[in-house]
Amino acid sequence: MKRHLVLLFLLALAVVLPRRIVAQSGAVNRLQGMGSRFGGGGGGGGDSLLKRVDDSITISFRYLDSSRSQRFDTLLTDFNRFYPVPWYYKTLGNLGTAAESMIFSPNMQSGWDHGFHSFDIYNLKPTDIRFYNTTNPYSELGYILGSRLEQMIHLLHTQNIRPNWNLSFQYRLINSPGFFQNQATNHNNYRFGSWYQSTNKRYQNFVVVVGNKLQAGENGGIRTDGNYLDSNGFTQRLTIPTKLGGDNTASSNFFNPVLNVASRFTSATYTMRQQYDFGQKDSVVTDTSVVPLFYPRLRLEHTISYNTYKYRFEDNRIDTGYYKQYYNIRGLRSDTDRILVRDTWSELINDFSIYSFPDAKNSQQFVKAGASLQNLTGTFDLGTVKKKYYNFFLHGEYRNKTRNQKWDLEAFGKFYVRGLNAGDYNVYASLRRFIARRIGYLQVGFQNVNRTPSFNFDETSSFTIATAGPVPSFNKENTTNIFASIEEPLSRLKLTGSYYLVTNYTYYRSFYQPEQSSALFNVLAITAQKQFKIAGKWNLRTWIVVQQKAGNGPVNLPLLLTRNQIGYDGNLGFKNLNTSFGLEFRYFTPYKANGYSPMLGQFTYQDTNTVQMRLPEITAYLHFRIRSFTAYLHAENLNSFSLSAGGFQNNNVLIPDYPSPGLQIRLGILWSFIN
Repeated sequence: MKRHLVLLFLLALAVVLPRRIVAQSGAVNRLQGMGSRFGGGGGGGGDSLLKRVDDSITISFRYLDSSRSQRFDTLLTDFNRFYPVPWYYKTLGNLGTAAESMIFSPNMQSGWDHGFHSFDIYNLKPTDIRFYNTTNPYSELGYILGSRLEQMIHLLHTQNIRPNWNLSFQYRLINSPGFFQNQATNHNNYRFGSWYQSTNKRYQNFVVVVGNKLQAGENGGIRTDGNYLDSNGFTQRLTIPTKLGGDNTASSNFFNPVLNVASRFTSATYTMRQQYDFGQKDSVVTDTSVVPLFYPRLRLEHTISYNTYKYRFEDNRIDTGYYKQYYNIRGLRSDTDRILVRDTWSELINDFSIYSFPDAKNSQQFVKAGASLQNLTGTFDLGTVKKKYYNFFLHGEYRNKTRNQKWDLEAFGKFYVRGLNAGDYNVYASLRRFIARRIGYLQVGFQNVNRTPSFNFDETSSFTIATAGPVPSFNKENTTNIFASIEEPLSRLKLTGSYYLVTNYTYYRSFYQPEQSSALFNVLAITAQKQFKIAGKWNLRTWIVVQQKAGNGPVNLPLLLTRNQIGYDGNLGFKNLNTSFGLEFRYFTPYKANGYSPMLGQFTYQDTNTVQMRLPEITAYLHFRIRSFTAYLHAENLNSFSLSAGGFQNNNVLIPDYPSPGLQIRLGILWSFIN
């Protein structure tokens, strides 16, 4: 009851506060673009319309590491702009549980890394924060209600408290009990941003505060001692026994669910960046005013960031047989024993950088050089072991987007001189060229990363529980990515190719045993996105990924992934109505998918069990927008219908022992307001 009162209050508050409403616009989205305003994952295609958001407001935004001003991108046809799980990901069967990309995506970051990434798609990231500039206060309210009491809330508010100072706040809550036992999730995220620029435009100050609290029940998958999915006695999926958690009624507590076996990942970021520019003044004189301008030639920048990370696995209902079988843990006395594994980190980074702008009137061209000192403190073995580390690294960058908008060059390098990760480096270069209006854009690039394996592979970590002798000392991983893409906006086509060469790849060969493969292997991945016009306003949108591994690397990938939408996009004859409805299909070819280790929170390599879809996943969708109000209605997993079973019982198993749900109904709304 309290949960519904809270939701009604939020909806009422959003209706009472606004005075005028925003008319939204559509835009192009990339196949793997993470473009959602709420931190969700993407993919999509559509018309691009960059304009003033109604006559009553002008609003734009920029990112922390970019000075390019951008406008809102919305895409009515693609629910993944609103929903946090990208189409090429798969979860353990419930929104908020661990998720893995089916597209090959190795870690391409040098330096220290904690190693826990199975829940990354649910985090709000500091690097994705948008710094707004708006003439009026602007707010957004989003809400999703799904089957089995799945709920998600999004809130966003931004306003300029002065013409040169903007504040923004974003909040997201995900709560889902799930279809199977012991898989309830509860995630809370918030993100605050402040952007101040002095009136003479010489000084800028950026502040970022981000918090993520992720809680996910771990059930270890359904038990395999019976054919539960196909048994008429287990049509209610909550009655299927799971490997962890025992018999436990799903918790629907909106703010504090009961999770007897859970992964709890918490992180916080506090960042401040200050910049001071030397350059030349200028101004533009209009009929009514004088607009001051400033062209920087030299910039001094200081960034300080303090971050905390806490990763914890806890089991209060131990099944001793499970841990003896999968983790080789001996000595558990009884089912009353408690397992708690925890790593805690604090990180302080101080960075000083200098920019030079060769062209005074092109702020998109600059050379940057800097140095950073990173101090790390790790606490392990439930607080009994504390260690301090440091890293000193140098970095440099060159960017140039020419004033004629035809060339876009970016080159970046980072090298770790001393400390825990000495010898790590990251080199990146990309060149993008506008060819012609009917051809579009061509991009080519290269990246090479030499990195120390993530710290969860270090024997100091509490999550290193291997019992077969001492943990080996691993060599540095080396990954090269050569990539190219061509984008033709007129024909709504985008092709992308990536070629990876990997050596010293680090992975888990069982639920607890780390391993490193010294063999060199490569992966070729080609992606295509295209919209075809069928007739009138009926369209076919397709996303295709083809990937192939060569060599003996411990990586298994589906040869083909595809997502297809066939539907109507138009206004049905009504001026203020935009609508999109139809069917969506998702499919991937059979392959030996990774397993999942709940105690470590990691996906693990296996080459025994092959997962395959019984049928392609089918979704019926209806999206519509009336001025500032947008609604999404989805009926998902229609493919699970079985006449013989009398319902939606043909569950796909996309991760070994973790079935996908049957029919899911999701209703989402998004309102935008000008105050």
